[in-house]
Amino acid sequence: MVFEIGRRYKILNPDKLRGSYGKLIHMLQDSVKGEVVRQLEFDCVGSVKTVWTVVKGNGRAVQMLQDPLLTIATKEIYTDGKSRAEVAQESKDKAEALVELKHKYAEKPPEGTAPPKPAGDLAEALRGGPKRPEVEGLLTEERIETIVASISDYFAFLRFNREPVERMIEFLRQYFDPKEPGKWSLDISRGRGGSCLSHTHKTQYTFVLQSLLLWREIMGNMFYLWQMTEEDLLDADSTYRLCDTGQGLNRVQHAPRVSRAMHQILHKVQSEVGNWVGLSVVHLGDRDVPNALVFIDKYTQVPRILGPLVRTLDKLPEVYASSPAIKNYIDSEFRGVEVVRMAIMQDFFKHGFDGSGDDGGSCVDGRLTSCWNWCSKIEKKAYFPCFLLTGFTGFDGGFSTGLGS
Repeated sequence: MVFEIGRRYKILNPDKLRGSYGKLIHMLQDSVKGEVVRQLEFDCVGSVKTVWTVVKGNGRAVQMLQDPLLTIATKEIYTDGKSRAEVAQESKDKAEALVELKHKYAEKPPEGTAPPKPAGDLAEALRGGPKRPEVEGLLTEERIETIVASISDYFAFLRFNREPVERMIEFLRQYFDPKEPGKWSLDISRGRGGSCLSHTHKTQYTFVLQSLLLWREIMGNMFYLWQMTEEDLLDADSTYRLCDTGQGLNRVQHAPRVSRAMHQILHKVQSEVGNWVGLSVVHLGDRDVPNALVFIDKYTQVPRILGPLVRTLDKLPEVYASSPAIKNYIDSEFRGVEVVRMAIMQDFFKHGFDGSGDDGGSCVDGRLTSCWNWCSKIEKKAYFPCFLLTGFTGFDGGFSTGLGS
């Protein structure tokens, strides 16, 4: 149960436990072996607790999940473009919806029975306390609050992961014409600017758009992919082998569940976009992506790459207008704020997807590797001072609160 809490915390907070989670998973991988289980006399691996595992079997709880009030109670409140009165009203509606849900669905324990512990409470279990089936499945007010908070966390997680990808798709579609390159062409040639691919403007536009659409779909299915990742890693019937993959010793292990899920996502995107540019190979269980843990870690990087980039592009006009000195600097060095924004987008859409930093180039995983390669060279870009002016400190979730020097 303690391990389950750590795993659940990591899934909801990918930026946390970066070293500890990998060590924990490696230990749990070994713990599922028969000889280890026999010596320990208990299993170290259990199912990750979710809203569904808490409510299944309770008819009232399942009914609550379908109630429109739950949508209001878990709705995220955005302040952009809204008056203070509008935000206050939405907050009030959200609080009232929670109160109404409790009134409609909350159950009370039998007379003289202590209420059940909130979901996730370990104290009684660790003390070896007795099971109380008469109250374990009750939908108390506390559990309704936990369910609402958990679903709200999911929407916040989804926004954090998907929003930067959606914003980059908007930038691509808004500022670049797929047919007429104009001044800001996206064409790339192998051997020029570090590119490992050769694409015309139209082909590169399609290649970038398809990559971003694929990432958006992956971000929307992140919890499901993480569940499949852990099931593949901690499968007692699946063994790994230690191999030198060129990046040190790694545990090479097949990941059939993640592979199946990724191919479903890939096929969905391919059916939406039509003709696919580049390879559709998904590396898993090989030298490129040794196991499912490496896979999931790669794709948790997407918001870390695109988030700071989107914030820089969005904040540049505000920084530009903040003082005459900054305005004069950007005008003299980059011929205006819109020019530098276009230069950043053009360079990213060209060389963030040019096949560099990877021997596969245009495969599904190679596209992300190319982006990381572009990130590693950001300090050498002519427009890098503009990143610093917006408070950028790195592609690791790094952003300061004030203007850079």
